[in-house]
Amino acid sequence: MTKKIISEIIGTFVLVLLGTGAAVLGGGIDGIGILGIAMAFGLSIVAMAYSIGTISGCHINPAVSIAMFVNKRIGLKELIGYIIAQIIGALLGTWTLVTVLKSAGLSLDNLGQNAFGDLTAGGAFLVEAILTFVFVLTIIAVTGKKGNPNLAGLVIGFSLVLVHIVGIPLTGTSVNPARSLAPALFVGGTALSEVWLFILAPIVGGIIAALVGRFVLDTEEE
Repeated sequence: MTKKIISEIIGTFVLVLLGTGAAVLGGGIDGIGILGIAMAFGLSIVAMAYSIGTISGCHINPAVSIAMFVNKRIGLKELIGYIIAQIIGALLGTWTLVTVLKSAGLSLDNLGQNAFGDLTAGGAFLVEAILTFVFVLTIIAVTGKKGNPNLAGLVIGFSLVLVHIVGIPLTGTSVNPARSLAPALFVGGTALSEVWLFILAPIVGGIIAALVGRFVLDTEEE
């Protein structure tokens, strides 16, 4: 269990630092662009899947872990440990980004936090729930009994790229409660007041994906 916890801390740290770091240090949409930011998140998943995946399964996302719990792939104790580890990893990732920005004398206003943007709360919720559904359903399917474990890391990574391409102009793309919580805690203000949605919507989307995987796609062992 200890190795799994450490792996999840490392994996979430890498995802948050490199993903949000690319968005902030790469100049955002006007710099490396939507595709560049999306690739940073997706390739972080690929890198971690093929390094820590054999230890913890490389969830690095509470929505994924909850989906795995719903489909009985992990137990309650493991779920709690994973979520705590993911939050710690995300906080360390954002703290490291803050440290880098401070050392360079750069603004701390943008840490890759999520926001409703031009959407209503309902619209943002719908976007995040649907994008998380697509992402988690891909994970559930490719790691299920009919999936191909050798290609899982690539498939999951590029599915994250896909949902970011759509979601970045809308909400900044969360699909991961830990990834959203950490920047919001450091930035505060509007980001913190809106973070509830980026925690709840991915969990809802993930649970629906788990149920569709189990009862429609037949992903689970009996």
